[in-house]
Amino acid sequence: MTDTQQLAALVSRLQGRRILVVGDIVADVYIDGRISRISREAPVLVLEQAGKTIIAGGAANVVHNGATLGGCVTAVGVVGSDADADGVRAILTDAGADTTGLIADATRPTISKTRIIAGGRATVSQQIVRLDNESHEPLGRETEARLLHAIDAALPGVDGIVLSDYGSGTITDAVKEKLIRYARAHGIPSIVDSRYDIHRFAGIGYVKQNDSELAAASGRRLKSADDIIAAAKNLLLELRADGVLVTRGELGMILALRDGAIHDIPVTDKSEVYDVSGAGDTCVATVILALASGIAPEDAARLSNYASGIAVRKLGTATVSAEELQRTIERA
Repeated sequence: MTDTQQLAALVSRLQGRRILVVGDIVADVYIDGRISRISREAPVLVLEQAGKTIIAGGAANVVHNGATLGGCVTAVGVVGSDADADGVRAILTDAGADTTGLIADATRPTISKTRIIAGGRATVSQQIVRLDNESHEPLGRETEARLLHAIDAALPGVDGIVLSDYGSGTITDAVKEKLIRYARAHGIPSIVDSRYDIHRFAGIGYVKQNDSELAAASGRRLKSADDIIAAAKNLLLELRADGVLVTRGELGMILALRDGAIHDIPVTDKSEVYDVSGAGDTCVATVILALASGIAPEDAARLSNYASGIAVRKLGTATVSAEELQRTIERA
């Protein structure tokens, strides 16, 4: 059996693993508008709404990808009492995920990123503006208590934990400490994907950063693979982590492990990239499922590299199925 065949055979081991994903639940909303005319009120386009689509984003996209890859995934986070929350719940429920841990807080909107797409029969459709809606107030005590209760209910029996931190306040210090402490005490893998403040997560199992996030965290420009490796090693020591996985777009990934091993993983497919939205979430979902299955970290990273390569060739925040992943690896 070739190395690629051995890797493809590992995909079946992802099935049925129990994963808990805690983090910032986001509704990615796409409003499709057909250009009608120029407004009389201002020099702007008037669009006639032709469609509206809600897609699971942020931590919800990690949940969605984990479910489509065959995991038994529980989502824990905070949403509003609104249509966007209903849309995200429906998506995750349809994928087979457990959404009982989504806490509704009527004082906050569901975090949403609404993209207005303009086009017509004779023009190319393109995004013309994005409207973000979220509360910048810290979670209230009651909401945080309900969140912690949902985590307590979900933790027994989990095989892996994801902390998905988009900087929107769901991962409070109490939430972070509970999850990291539980993972270490029970010997189960954990991974954090934090966009803005990775230094908070001391004691976590694995860290996922893209190269620009790692550069910001290290406070310096990372001009080469050697620079990235050095920064990853520093972060590994600082957080006392088991591994740091750095995604590099078209340059692939670098994985630095506690035992000193460094794995430089080239990109799997250099064909046209359509959209990088959510590819990091696909990466995280694949890695945690693989680690939870007892797969070696370097093979977990290689599986996630293939999965991310599939995601970026799809438009919008996309998911990857186990069947797609296995077929793609077998064809490589």
